[in-house]
Amino acid sequence: MILVGVDGSRAGLEAVGWAVREAGLRGTTLRVAHVIPAWAYEMPEYAPHADVGRWMREGARSTLTEALERAREEDSGVEVESLLLPGDPRLGLLEAAGEAEILVVGSHGLGGFRGMLLGSVALGVSGHAACPVVVVRGLPAQAHGEVVVGVDGSPAGEAAIEFAFAEASLRGAVLRAVHAWRQPVVGGGPFALQVAEEMAQGERRLLAEALAGRSERYPDVKVTEQVEHGHPVDVLKDASTHADLLVLGSRGRGDLTGLFLGSVSHSLLHHAACPLVVTPATTTPRHA
Repeated sequence: MILVGVDGSRAGLEAVGWAVREAGLRGTTLRVAHVIPAWAYEMPEYAPHADVGRWMREGARSTLTEALERAREEDSGVEVESLLLPGDPRLGLLEAAGEAEILVVGSHGLGGFRGMLLGSVALGVSGHAACPVVVVRGLPAQAHGEVVVGVDGSPAGEAAIEFAFAEASLRGAVLRAVHAWRQPVVGGGPFALQVAEEMAQGERRLLAEALAGRSERYPDVKVTEQVEHGHPVDVLKDASTHADLLVLGSRGRGDLTGLFLGSVSHSLLHHAACPLVVTPATTTPRHA
C-alpha cells in the first residue's frame, strides 16, 4: 500500500498524481489520507459551535473526494481508498504510514507561507517515517528515464542504493549513481596533482564498492557511475534536473548521531528539481 497525504492544495494533488502512477507500477493500492484537528473530528453534533466542526468535516470530505477523483483520472485501474484522521498532520501521517511501502507528500501545502520552498509536513515526516518518504516537487514535463541516487558510503546511503536499484528496475530506467567529494588538496605542482588523482581514485573505489553485487541482482538496470569533486548538494541538485526521481539516505557520513535528517538531504528537500525520496537506514524495498 502507498499512502499519500493531501490537504486541498495543488501540491497535494500533484502528490496524488505521482502516487497513483507509482501504485500502478507496483501493482498495489493507494490510500489517500487527510488530517483535521482532533476537536473537529470528535466534536458531537449537540456541542456548542458544532457547526464549525461540521464545516471542517465537510471540507475534509471534499478534499478527499477531489483527491480520489484526481487519482482515478490518472489511473482508473488502481484501487484507491480514503482515510480521514484526527490530530497533527505530521504525527497522523507517520502513524498511518506504519504499514505503507512508501509515504508521499507534496512539497508544500495550504498552511505554508508564500515563498517557502518546503512545507512543515514534508519536512516533519522526512527522515522520521519507518518507510521511504517521497516529497513531490518539480515534476518533470516529460519522463527522462533516469533515477539518480546519492552515494556516500553511509548505512542510510546503502538503503538508498537498494531502493534506487529496485525503483529503476520497476521503471525500466537508467540508474545514475552519484558520489561527490570535496576534500581539499593542499599545495601545488606535480605532487599536488598526484595526491589529487590518488584521492579521486579512492572516491571512485568507494562508489564501486557501494554498488558491488547489485548488478547481479538487478541485471536489467543500466548503471552510470558519476564521481565529481564538488559539494554534494550542488552536484546532486544539478543531476536532479535530468532525473525522474532523486533518492537519498536520511543521514550521511558527516551528520551528527541523533539527527533524523542529514544536511544534504535537508538542503535537497528544498532545492531538488524532481521528486525526492528519503530512505531510512533500515529500508528494504518491498517490491524487489
